Amino acid sequence: MTENPSSAPGGQSAAAPGVASVRAWLLDFQARVCAALEAGDGSARFSTDAWTRPDPATGGGDTRVLADGPVFEKAGVAFSHVRGDRLPASATAQRPALAGLPWEALGVSIVIHPRNPHVPISHANVRFFRAGPDTGEAAAPAAWWFGGGFDLTPCYGYEEDAIAWHRAARDALAPFGEALYPRFKKACDEYFFLKHRGEPRGIGGVFFDDFNELGAERSFALLRAVGDAWLSAYPPIVARRKHTPHTERERRFQLYRRGRYAEFNLVWDRGTAFGLQSGGRTESILMSLPPLVRWDYDWHPEPGSPEARLHTDFLRPRDWAGMESTKAR
Repeated sequence: MTENPSSAPGGQSAAAPGVASVRAWLLDFQARVCAALEAGDGSARFSTDAWTRPDPATGGGDTRVLADGPVFEKAGVAFSHVRGDRLPASATAQRPALAGLPWEALGVSIVIHPRNPHVPISHANVRFFRAGPDTGEAAAPAAWWFGGGFDLTPCYGYEEDAIAWHRAARDALAPFGEALYPRFKKACDEYFFLKHRGEPRGIGGVFFDDFNELGAERSFALLRAVGDAWLSAYPPIVARRKHTPHTERERRFQLYRRGRYAEFNLVWDRGTAFGLQSGGRTESILMSLPPLVRWDYDWHPEPGSPEARLHTDFLRPRDWAGMESTKAR
């Protein structure tokens, strides 16, 4: 879903997962992602920015950013664990009964802006949220849920990559029920859509929110499976495309497409709204924005060009997991 742990809190349950175990897995996941991205880049390394909120009792996080690498122009992998006394408006619009409750949110957000236009932008998020009169470890909160997912935003579409991406998502969710991948794929297609442009942000993936229907143990296992699926699916795509020759025209199109990515995050993303409304750390919330971007007035791709094919063939919902790969662009 979003670039930050957030959004509208979900269903009721007396048996919440332990925050300590969720936190431990999230921190380990962050470390594994950073190690994989450093290996894929080859020379750049992540800087670590450990931070606390103005009131340390309300939490903090660890924002890690890799910049100006030969493969990744910018990569951010941020962990946060924050608390508050009252849920902000963005989190209670759909659940007014939870207005005024204390809350606790923790998660890892990943956003990758590659240097080569043929390597797609990628975003992933895994998070846990709970709200209630007491957010202590042994509490029975009024609401708890997991959320997250991952999506892919190519500038130049490759069917091989899109198929592998969606099959990784489908296979990760299969042990938890055959209905989940189609449901989460549809939710991803609908969420990552620029309503003011009338176009999808990318080729989607999976997205889930307010999820606790499998109980604490299985719902947490599903979250872990989604995170691990991203870690197994994205690096191979990077490896296939990072040495693809590209032109200045393709670089310009990449910066143009990054504009769409920025528009979604600033206009529609619920996590961005939650983070800012809850007094979150602006630098970490806006970590997802690309380092360079451009907007060209009323620009349209040349008919029949690779840029046009992205819009006609890729930026529309398709049954990618069910397709046979042609390994052709």
